[in-house]
Amino acid sequence: MRIAFVGKGGSGKTTLSALFSRHLAHSGAPVLAVDGDINQHLAEALGGEEVSAPPLGAHVFEVKKFLRGDNPRIPSPEAMIKTTPPGRGSRLLRPLGDDELHARHVGRAGGVPLMATGEFDESDLGVACYHSKLGAVELYLSHLLDGPGEYVVVDMTAGADAFASGLFTRFDITFLVAEPTRKGVSVYRQYRDHAEQFGIRIAVVGNKVTCEDDLLFLKEQVGDDLLTHLVHSPWVRAAEQGRAEPGPHALASLEPHNRQALGVLREAVDSHPRDWDRLHRHAVEFHLRNVRAWADARTGEDLAGQVDPEYVPGPAAPA
Repeated sequence: MRIAFVGKGGSGKTTLSALFSRHLAHSGAPVLAVDGDINQHLAEALGGEEVSAPPLGAHVFEVKKFLRGDNPRIPSPEAMIKTTPPGRGSRLLRPLGDDELHARHVGRAGGVPLMATGEFDESDLGVACYHSKLGAVELYLSHLLDGPGEYVVVDMTAGADAFASGLFTRFDITFLVAEPTRKGVSVYRQYRDHAEQFGIRIAVVGNKVTCEDDLLFLKEQVGDDLLTHLVHSPWVRAAEQGRAEPGPHALASLEPHNRQALGVLREAVDSHPRDWDRLHRHAVEFHLRNVRAWADARTGEDLAGQVDPEYVPGPAAPA
C-alpha cells in the first residue's frame, strides 16, 4: 500500500511520515520510507544511525534503463519519460525485493529502510526543476507490485506542488497534515479540489493540537475529512533535539493519544483494498497528457505508443 504525506511547509508532514513509518516498522510490517521532499529531512526525522544510499533522483537514466527491461514499446531509455507506464516486458518490482534497484538505492535510518530522491543541488540551479528528480519516484511506484500488508510511505513536497506531476495519483491514500490555523487548512482546500477531479482518496490529520478550540477549528474547516489528530508532543520535541531513544521501538514512549492516532492512520490505509485499474488508468491518462504537452516534441517520437493496451496491472503481472 502506498501512502503520501502532504501539507503546508512546517505543518509536520515529515515528522508524521517518520512517525508512521516507525509505527509500521515497530509492528513488524515491511515498510519503505521515501523522502520525496525538496528539503531532505526524513532521515533525520527517523532518528538513529543513518546508512545512506545513492539518491534515486540522481540516477534517473539508470532507473529508466533497469525498469524498461525488454519492453518492445520502449526503444531506449532515452525514449522513456517519468510517466511511461509499464507494459509487457517491463521490469516490475517487489517492495524491498532482491533486485539491482533496491540493492543500490535503499539505505536505512533509525532502523527503517529509506530511499531518498535527492537534493536540489547547485548544478540544477536555473536549468532544472525538482520534478525531474521526482520522476524517478513516479517511475518506481508505477513499476511496483506491492500488496496488502506492504507499505511505501512517501514524504512529499510542501503545499500543492505535488500536483505539478502525475505522482499524486500513485497512492492508495494521501494524508494531509494540517495545523489548526487558516494557513494550515488552506493547502487542504487546494488538495481537496484537485483530488476530487480524479477520485484521489485524502484524509486530514490534525497536528500540533493544543486545546479543544484547536480541534473544533479543524472540524469546522475540514468536516468529515478530518480523520484524527495529534496533540503537542514533548516526545517529538525531544526527538527533534536528539534526546529521544532512536529506533522504531522507541515509539513505546510516545504519548498514548499520539500512538493511538498512528493506529487510526494504519486502519485507514488497510480498510480500502488496492484499485489497480484506477492506478493504471491514471498512469495512462497522465502519460498521454505529458506526451501531448511536451514529450513528443522534445523526443521527436510518438510516445503514446508506449501504452500497452493488453497489459494487465496488479498481481497478475509477472514481477
